[in-house]
Amino acid sequence: MRVDATRQLPALRPTTAEERAERARTTGGAPTLDFETRTPYDAYVRTDVLHELQHPMSDDAGEMSFLMITQVMELYFKLIAFELRNAQERLRADDVWAALDPLRRTALHLEGLNASWRGLRWMTPADFNRFRDELGEASGLQSAMYRHVEFLLGLKNPALLRPFRRQDRTHRDLLTTLESPSLWDDAIALLARHGHDLPRELLERDFAAEHEPHPAVERAWVEVYGDTGPGNALRLLGEALTDVAELFGDWRYQHVTAVRRSMGAKPGSGGSNGLAWLERSMARVIFPELWSARTHM
Repeated sequence: MRVDATRQLPALRPTTAEERAERARTTGGAPTLDFETRTPYDAYVRTDVLHELQHPMSDDAGEMSFLMITQVMELYFKLIAFELRNAQERLRADDVWAALDPLRRTALHLEGLNASWRGLRWMTPADFNRFRDELGEASGLQSAMYRHVEFLLGLKNPALLRPFRRQDRTHRDLLTTLESPSLWDDAIALLARHGHDLPRELLERDFAAEHEPHPAVERAWVEVYGDTGPGNALRLLGEALTDVAELFGDWRYQHVTAVRRSMGAKPGSGGSNGLAWLERSMARVIFPELWSARTHM
């Protein structure tokens, strides 16, 4: 039986620390085992919905692993996009210290995302071939949430909106992210507000176009890192952004490795040339001046 994901679950009743302490005292520390309807855990996590979302297309047992790990990755994409937008809001409000927490969480989420690939190491080309035909033209390149993550990190490419042009809401949301400043654009604007000499064309540009590395941004980061005092929030911001960039680079590398392992250089399901497409994408650097500036420090 399928579960309607839109139906309303019973509302959770908040409890105070005092109530929880009193319950533990009266029950001797035993957990509550009787509930009027479904468990509060299910009402909060929506486990009945989550566990009804897996519908393999074949009878091959390995497909369930492939499908569920892909779904886990999608959830990580959503979480990472949420954290990146949170960091952007803090940067736009000039609250650099507050921006560090969502960026540090993003780095941890990327570690979890990258670890997901380990669950697919079992998949040889023969294993993948047992259910690959059932996927039709479905491809990870069609993930809208992953495109949000790329756009937020500054990897802008309007052509990648085309697969979603018949999904009105998805296309509209992606277009908004594409045309809005990326996290890197917000970091550059922050540097300018903090007195670094950055040209206007960097601050008032077409944000739907990918950022081109600029020597003024590189010089600004060299100046930021020149102050090694503990109160230099911009330097800590640079390191938090570097962690995000490095771990996102690990994601792209592991994606390439997983494709090599499971299908070699065969054409991708979505019509791309698969491995070659992914290898080219790795040449696009996240937050480029943060890396090039280190040569001059």
